[in-house]
Amino acid sequence: MAQKGVQLDREILSCPICLDLLKDPVTTTCGHSYCMKCIKGFWDGEDKKKIHSCPQCRQSFTPRPVLLKNTIIAALVEELKKTGPPPAPADLCYAGAEDVACDVCTGRKLRACKSCLVCLASYCDKHLQSHYELAVFTKHKLVEPSKKLQENICSRHDEVMKMFCRTDQQCICYLCSVDEHKGHDTVLAPAERTERQRELEGSRQNIQQRIQDGEKEVKLLQQEVEAVNGSADKAVEHSEKTFTELIRLMEKRSSDVKQQVRSQQKSEVRRVRELQEKLEQEMAELKRRDAELKLLSHTEDHNQFLHSYPSLSALSEPTHSPSINIRPLSYFEDVMAALSAVRDKLQDVLREEWTNVSPTEVDVLLSAAEPTTRAGFLKYSQKITLDPNTAHTQLVLSEGSRKATYMKQQQCYSRHPDRFTARPQVLSRESLTGRCYWEVEWRGGEVRVAVTYKNISRAGDECLFGYNDKSWSLECNLNRYTFRYNSIPTRVSGPRSSRVGVYLDHRAGILSFYSVSETMTLLHRVQTTFTQPLHAGVLLCYVGNTAEFCKLK
Repeated sequence: MAQKGVQLDREILSCPICLDLLKDPVTTTCGHSYCMKCIKGFWDGEDKKKIHSCPQCRQSFTPRPVLLKNTIIAALVEELKKTGPPPAPADLCYAGAEDVACDVCTGRKLRACKSCLVCLASYCDKHLQSHYELAVFTKHKLVEPSKKLQENICSRHDEVMKMFCRTDQQCICYLCSVDEHKGHDTVLAPAERTERQRELEGSRQNIQQRIQDGEKEVKLLQQEVEAVNGSADKAVEHSEKTFTELIRLMEKRSSDVKQQVRSQQKSEVRRVRELQEKLEQEMAELKRRDAELKLLSHTEDHNQFLHSYPSLSALSEPTHSPSINIRPLSYFEDVMAALSAVRDKLQDVLREEWTNVSPTEVDVLLSAAEPTTRAGFLKYSQKITLDPNTAHTQLVLSEGSRKATYMKQQQCYSRHPDRFTARPQVLSRESLTGRCYWEVEWRGGEVRVAVTYKNISRAGDECLFGYNDKSWSLECNLNRYTFRYNSIPTRVSGPRSSRVGVYLDHRAGILSFYSVSETMTLLHRVQTTFTQPLHAGVLLCYVGNTAEFCKLK
């Protein structure tokens, strides 16, 4: 009896807001007591309404009451604390604001430990016993406590929604299936859950694969940062040695070159860091989405699963290149080579003719001009292989994925988000940055040789090379050449050849197309700013056309 009295006192002397013993107890004019901090916090939230109320009886007070400590209750609380803690943490079983309360309890409700999908009610341990002991409840489905049980009730017929309408993509009850959803494709909710569960697992596998690919690409980007920094350091060291040999007259030029290299270094590192940050952000989002899908996959409530799945299953397209190719090149080797040439050529004439050499002319020497011979271009030859995941289903790849052939019949390619579906075109595996050169041997009525960003559309007319602001295309046929960008055509004159050379200086924003035979003839040059890595591509316009990326020595 004494123990019951102590427990009763604890309940009476507990704050209705925090459910703990009263701290600095205060009493409102309606007679209810709270911790001073709790009631002040509650009223702080009501300040905007300018009307304050009692959390228990909802009696309102205007203006906000000034509360003073209730010394009598405070003394009782202190006296109760001397009796020691309660024999069992019963208060921990009461439902708080974030908990699911037992629907059977009266008065102060206990926290529910299970919800029943048949009864559509939640039960504490005490009131759940009948579900375990009585045979009538053996077929009831118990799940973790849920506040969303009423979402399982049809608002029209007040029946449990045990079916799913595939036509309208919503949960329905049996009466709905013979009423407004009559004739629709309907199945039991567990059957639809099984199908969507399979889709969910596929989505998770896709996410996990993209995370793995992204992690590899982050490592590659880090390697590129190290390559840029290492190459820049070597270039700076080389420039210092070179200009030291040119005595005091070249000291100013040394400073200029150093500044140019460091500026380019910062630009390159910033570009790579930005791409790296985007990849890491996307991976973080993918991991978050994977966690949400994993949590959803363990949901026992079929209807809740089907309700939540559509908003979580859709995945955005990756915003980055799925394949980043880091080549062991020296980013500033052109600067070092040009400096060596300047040193050799100008040492003998600096004193006599320096005034005739303008800064512009020196800058031209340092900018590594476009090669003028095929041998010069071949120094920047880039191996190109075609990505089968991007190939249209009427293209056959051969010769080690270097050659594409337009076939009449469809090929058995697997479904892939990167595949072109509207036009017979294909992209390279390699992403292109820096200075690159490659050649395409084409046969047939018309072939389009192109470079494009990876995020070009894969469907509709907007995916066509040269008909958007993401790609540059040279159309080659038996009668003429036509360059096209953003749907704007430019007629190009030049000797007909079955081989086209493409030169790219990504950092300088230069893209050039050449007719290649015994000699090289410039067909068209573009000067622009490239904002992303590029990919080579070809489009075959007629059945039987071929395009092969040549092996260059």
